[in-house]
Amino acid sequence: MIVRETHIIDVKDKVLGRISTSIAILLRGKHKASYLSRQDCGDFVVIKNGKNIRMTGKKVRNKIYYHHTGYLGGIRAVPFYRAFENDYRKVIKNAVYGMLPKNRLRAKQIKRLKVE
Repeated sequence: MIVRETHIIDVKDKVLGRISTSIAILLRGKHKASYLSRQDCGDFVVIKNGKNIRMTGKKVRNKIYYHHTGYLGGIRAVPFYRAFENDYRKVIKNAVYGMLPKNRLRAKQIKRLKVE
């Protein structure tokens, strides 16, 4: 039986990459003694003050998010500052999503993340 707890994390003035690694650990359940890599035994995570998260260095100006539409020449680029202005929740979720393992459990684990 898997017992899931809820962790509320205040990310005000914390660095995005450092906090997203700890969130990924909580979502996977690696902090528990009963952790198994093949089981989804992680906890729920609620993030507060996501708008006040910090980035180090020149990443605010230089980081670019790419996606491809599927059509020829369909690569799209969005700079970090514009993506953060549009929806900061998506930026945080994307950072945590990239730190989860690339397997079938990732979709289930990211559903337990809530950004407020």
